[in-house]
Amino acid sequence: MKVEIDMGTAAGGAPARLDLEELLATRLLVQGNSGSGKSHLLRRLLEQSAPWVQQCIIDPEGDFVTLADKYGHVVVDAARAESELTRIAGRIRQHRVSAVLNLEGLDAEQQMRAAAAFLGGMFDADRDYWYPVLVVVDEAQLFAPAAAGEVSDDARKLSLGAMTNLMCRGRKRGLAGVIATQRLAKLAKNVAAEASNFLMGRTFLDIDMARAADLLGMDRRQAEMFRDLARGNFVALGPALSRRPLPMIIGAVETSARSTSPKLTPLPESPADARDLIFTPGPEETTPTIVRRPPPPPPTPTADILAQLVRSRPAVEPTTEPEVEIDEAERDAGIEQVMREILEDPDASFRTDAVLYQDFLVRCRIRRVPGAPLSLSAFRRRYAVARAGVGGEVATSEGWQQALSLSEGLPDDLQGVFLVVAQAAIAGDPCPSDATLARAYGTHSARRARRLLAYFEERGLLILRIDFHGKRVAAFPDLGCETQPGDPDGPDITEARQAAE
Repeated sequence: MKVEIDMGTAAGGAPARLDLEELLATRLLVQGNSGSGKSHLLRRLLEQSAPWVQQCIIDPEGDFVTLADKYGHVVVDAARAESELTRIAGRIRQHRVSAVLNLEGLDAEQQMRAAAAFLGGMFDADRDYWYPVLVVVDEAQLFAPAAAGEVSDDARKLSLGAMTNLMCRGRKRGLAGVIATQRLAKLAKNVAAEASNFLMGRTFLDIDMARAADLLGMDRRQAEMFRDLARGNFVALGPALSRRPLPMIIGAVETSARSTSPKLTPLPESPADARDLIFTPGPEETTPTIVRRPPPPPPTPTADILAQLVRSRPAVEPTTEPEVEIDEAERDAGIEQVMREILEDPDASFRTDAVLYQDFLVRCRIRRVPGAPLSLSAFRRRYAVARAGVGGEVATSEGWQQALSLSEGLPDDLQGVFLVVAQAAIAGDPCPSDATLARAYGTHSARRARRLLAYFEERGLLILRIDFHGKRVAAFPDLGCETQPGDPDGPDITEARQAAE
């Protein structure tokens, strides 16, 4: 079905039309300096297309939350855990609800992490929910920077990876990216290069004007025109807009942003007690205490420092500290308590081993666990065993000890997944679902969990079969046991247990 939406007025007074179905297949890039009308253009596009397609807006300044009143968009406050944002994004795709991810109030790194988690949830949605979605990202240079900034490399890689998936691989999943940026030079090239439609607004720097002219197929001598464009005027090109560079004026919008451009207003009359108002603290203010630091000592001459280094010092006899006997039972109990506290955190499964290890060390110091701390490799082993949730007779059974020895031949990051399945077989429980195994591996991808089971089967550790009801059974030849039939598409048992608690 062909749907054309009205974006405003083109050159010559004709209406400027945008083919919405073509836009979903070819994506859109908007460039313009601050104040050129980018947000106004995005708002016009969203209002005109709201009745026809689901929309999701990544909103760093909270300007688009006003769409909720008129068009029914759900506003998602980004001040949540990353795993929760991922699950919310999956439900948004499932129920086909338009939404605005409000990132207002977060710092730059938090915004990048929240946007990456939200876009990752939309990208990893099941194939049954791959409906068309218009994903609008305002100020895209914040989430796909061309160069490293003040944020951590981990946050930048997460955000850049999510934006690259949106623009490069999102089309087959129904995700149509619409990205707006102040400067093309600030935006990662592999993200900008995937757009086939362009709307170029006012810009002043030579490098940005030259890149805009190149993208529109214009002569570089014509690049000066971008410096003279008025607010709300753009030059369009692309299969969804025009086959030739087409100047257009964006039409009016029905909603307005919460933040507006500054307007000149008359200054108030200067009060007679202006000096007292400025220099007298208010009742809610506290006067800071000024601490006078003593001046630093004069620097020591270099000759004196060298003389001190040359002087021989008497050898200090080493002092032997008395050995302190450590109660191993008390130490193991403390470590087990810390492991339980980490496992109770719903986000722990999706953190890296290095982050969990630092959290483990801090908790051990707080609880004064005696003895030397566990090494990283020893921690990974203890954490994998603890995540399997073994207790009672199963923990002391011969089958469980044999399962532990079998897991030692696997990589550290796969031991926990193997032990979760082995524990279910030894205890006679149903085979864990893909969601449960994905959490044990630290991912949201069910397909990756199925690949792990296939890897175990290739190693000869287990044998998988599907019964007549479509449920999965995992048999362990070395252990002489197998799981009960379990639904591979069932819910995450760990998440359901935490929710019940």
